[in-house]
Amino acid sequence: MQQYPPQGADVSLDDKVAFLSRTETYPHPADGVVARETHMSWVFLTRDRVYKLKKPVRFPYLDFSTLARREAACRAELRLNRELAPDVYLDVIPLMRRPGELALGGGGTAIDWLVVMRRLDENQTLERAIIERRVSCSQLDQLADLLARFYRRAPRVRMTPEAYLAEWWRNIAYNYRVLARPSLGLPAGQLSFIKSVQLRFLRQRANSLKKRVRRRAIVDGHGDLRPEHIWLSEPVRIIDRLEFNPRLRAVDPFDEIAFLAIECERLGARWVGERIRRRMRGKLRHPPPEEIFLTYRCQRAILRARLAIAHLLEPDPRTPEKWPRVARHYLRIALRDTVRLDRCLKKRAGLRATRPRAGV
Repeated sequence: MQQYPPQGADVSLDDKVAFLSRTETYPHPADGVVARETHMSWVFLTRDRVYKLKKPVRFPYLDFSTLARREAACRAELRLNRELAPDVYLDVIPLMRRPGELALGGGGTAIDWLVVMRRLDENQTLERAIIERRVSCSQLDQLADLLARFYRRAPRVRMTPEAYLAEWWRNIAYNYRVLARPSLGLPAGQLSFIKSVQLRFLRQRANSLKKRVRRRAIVDGHGDLRPEHIWLSEPVRIIDRLEFNPRLRAVDPFDEIAFLAIECERLGARWVGERIRRRMRGKLRHPPPEEIFLTYRCQRAILRARLAIAHLLEPDPRTPEKWPRVARHYLRIALRDTVRLDRCLKKRAGLRATRPRAGV
């Protein structure tokens, strides 16, 4: 029997992970437990259930550092995700401590909290379907219809046009403060070109972004709409809506579609994002013009490049050889969109588009 610290001593995260990795921990047949670590959680997959344990971490954008905060985050995750995956998110349960043992639920003292989910077939994700080249147009239309219904019902986020624009300026500045560090080895010429076009768009077309706010296009969205979070099942389900920071869910629906589109393009299926976008243009009011959508795509790709390369700034990054390659891939996507955006802006001004220097 596994031994735990005596009553009154702290139970470490390692103790919790070890306990939750054992098949006998669970009140149902587990058939082996697969433990997966993410940046913010440990996820334990049993035969037909998934248990998610949030790490006691604090970052600028989230705080799971206390038991109360982790419980609140678990309950928020359950509530927020039941709209897009109502039969997947089942419960929030305590991890209990009793004399000499840990247990799921029952009597004792709660030392942590877990989200309980129904386990889905990972072969049905949009990511897997793209990789295996078996995505159908009807599946994408069902996905687009689900998203359109979700965005139509989503609460509008109240903000001023000026605040929305100011956040764009801040985000662009921060992205390039990280990406342009010489030690990271990313192509300075390409970054300079992309940044210059983004800033020119903000100076020349600021009213286009402000108009999105005036039209109440900013909603409480998903926050992390990636192919690996979408199940092309019957019905289509979308999981992992962000619970820890409402500000990260405050989006224009077409901004989230731009994010999904670049993630599909990264997997080699640009047409998937285009199909979803076309379908949704006919189902949501006030779809943005092309230059706005290109701006969304460019900003999302740059953000993903920054998040990838920022792993190298951690004290002990895992797989450090991976992140420059990932960042450069996103930069190539951003560059293609920036060239198109540059043409749009130059066409408006009656000028000739700039040709960027090679190097990504």
